[in-house]
Amino acid sequence: MQIFGVDIGGSGIKGAPVDLDRGDLAQERHKVLTPHPATPKDVAGCVAEVVGHFDWSGPVGITFPGVVTGGVTRTAANVDKGWIDHDARTLLGEKLGLPVTVLNDADAAGIAEMAFGAGRGRKGTVIMLTLGTGIGSAVFIDGQLVPNTELGHLELDGHEAEKHASTKAKEDEELSWHHWAHRVQKYLAHLEMLFTPELFILGGGVSRKADKFLPLIEHVRAEMVPAELQNNAGIVGAAMAAAGR
Repeated sequence: MQIFGVDIGGSGIKGAPVDLDRGDLAQERHKVLTPHPATPKDVAGCVAEVVGHFDWSGPVGITFPGVVTGGVTRTAANVDKGWIDHDARTLLGEKLGLPVTVLNDADAAGIAEMAFGAGRGRKGTVIMLTLGTGIGSAVFIDGQLVPNTELGHLELDGHEAEKHASTKAKEDEELSWHHWAHRVQKYLAHLEMLFTPELFILGGGVSRKADKFLPLIEHVRAEMVPAELQNNAGIVGAAMAAAGR
């Protein structure tokens, strides 16, 4: 069974049909740059471009980098503020002319990792983190999602954690892997103090380079692993949500 998934990020919008039996992309994904400003109208146009690239007709799952309740986007940390309290499901559904499901981006990535990736079969408290333009989070308790946690906005050293320990912060400040890993370590230790997870799954594009920073992180008791689906997890999870999984 195939369903289309789209992952809206702060820097790129990517999507592809997903094989839900394998939990992997059925075709190579198509990506366009996120418009700036990332207004609802302009982002919807980019989503339509991604979906249209495959001449897709059928349900579409779409992630959003912020809180989503009932298809309405409630926050907008790394996109235009016009998304706040916007009926994204109606906007995107009308733009595509297709049935759509909209959910938080990190929640989607976590759903995919728990079903097909590093969290498969894991019980207890599992925290998935997506390190990118910001830091997204998905918290699972015995496999059940606690939606819209947005733990990247916790305060860390007087800053929002994602302003301090995201991949964008590493790039903007030209941090070495060692320096950045120390910041990630402090963030993980803070989350561990609050939630005592058994497992951290670290995702986002940087998960492809986990060997460069994971060995540098110390004094964290929880197991730490890179996301197995890497930066495709959001697309897979979006498709799963659209299929009601």
